[in-house]
Amino acid sequence: MTDSIHGPVFVVDDNIDTDQIIPAEYLTLVPSKPDEYEKLGSYALIGLPDRYGKFIAPGELKTAYPIVIAGQNFGCGSSREHAPIALGAAGVKAVVAQSYARIFFRNCAATGELYPWECPERICELFETGHLATIDFARNLLINETTGKSYALQPLGEVKPVIDAGGLFAYARQTGMIGA
Repeated sequence: MTDSIHGPVFVVDDNIDTDQIIPAEYLTLVPSKPDEYEKLGSYALIGLPDRYGKFIAPGELKTAYPIVIAGQNFGCGSSREHAPIALGAAGVKAVVAQSYARIFFRNCAATGELYPWECPERICELFETGHLATIDFARNLLINETTGKSYALQPLGEVKPVIDAGGLFAYARQTGMIGA
């Protein structure tokens, strides 16, 4: 069970689609195979325009950014589950966006890879890549440790225990909905 997430943020703006999160050419990697899961993570956000900088440093498999800050409609595009899986495999613990494509939000819960927080404020213009931040789960709060400002988050509600469990199937087993 996660109570908070702390670390540097990576900032993007609106309409970051699944092809930017994980381009189609990497969808042949099978996330259930540990070495391919790790490799999938190493390609997370590789489809972004150069203006965002590098999400994963050259030669690394994981990102230094456990939190992604985004604008509107994050995760739009295809219904591929590989998008939240790639981010999770890269080391992302949460995305905080102004809004999500419905299928991406659903896939975050289904896979249990990361927490999809929503913030009604346009925080992608209030943070810079590298700012230190904390997500306080108990208070539904995003704190920019660099600037000292805090932002209210929409509660995760019933999505949180599903992600805490590791996804839909793990949650169903944990709660006795399906057998082990």
